[in-house]
Amino acid sequence: MSEMLIYLDGELVPREAAKVSVFDHGLLYGDGVFEGIRVYNRRIFRLDAHLDRLYDSARALALAIPLARAELAEAVRTTVRANRREDGYIRLIVTRGVGDLGVDPRSCPRPSVVVIVTDIRLYPSELYLKGLKVITSATRQVSHEAVDPRVKSLNYLKNVLAKIDAAQAGAHEAIMLNAEGFVAECTGDNLYVVRGGTILTPAPQDGALEGITRGALLELAAEAGIAARETRLTRFDLYTAEECFLSGTGAEVIAVTQVDGRPIGGGDPGPVTRRLQQAFQAMARNEGEPLW
Repeated sequence: MSEMLIYLDGELVPREAAKVSVFDHGLLYGDGVFEGIRVYNRRIFRLDAHLDRLYDSARALALAIPLARAELAEAVRTTVRANRREDGYIRLIVTRGVGDLGVDPRSCPRPSVVVIVTDIRLYPSELYLKGLKVITSATRQVSHEAVDPRVKSLNYLKNVLAKIDAAQAGAHEAIMLNAEGFVAECTGDNLYVVRGGTILTPAPQDGALEGITRGALLELAAEAGIAARETRLTRFDLYTAEECFLSGTGAEVIAVTQVDGRPIGGGDPGPVTRRLQQAFQAMARNEGEPLW
């Protein structure tokens, strides 16, 4: 494969030259926003939806993205084409930019934009057949009274801490509850259970990110005649579910077969999960026009 090229503030540069200042507030304070986006079969999956969420997150942080939406979309497409990725993962980042020490963002005259196109594998391939072991983390989702969880910011410390909890418990993933004890999401994925043949998933009001893959799965469920709705979930709902699965840009769709040591359903991926896995892959590989 040819040399990786990264978009950095209007230029495509080799990986070794793609550097940001130690005074960038994205590094110093986690002050910035990002999106993870997939490329399937030379197609960028739902770029418009990802850009909607990116600009909404930036607006919530009073962060002015220095490119018009059409310009940023073209920068993403150009970077994918330059790297000739048939399938891959895009990390689109907007930081507050270089400024002084101190949290005041007014010292940052211009935000910085980065587009990375590479590969990603969150879980080994065999786990897509066997399912994940998941634990409930002691780390809670951030409260709406602090920072709205719908903001996809560069500050992912809570997610890192929850992932550490999972690793130390010998699990693959961790569930984060909100301050009231209801299920919010996992460290990088939305969560679903199947009860009575209906798909149930936490609402954004309970701390769930408005996932792009989540939206696609809810569409696919409707097309397949599978009932699905947002609702409040507790650990009881997880432990007694017929099926449980996760979704995310990196993870795609993957079953959960054990939660806090309790087998879910029969201990194997269930029929609804398998059906949605297949339907999502077909959608992702055929939706939209190829870039070249």
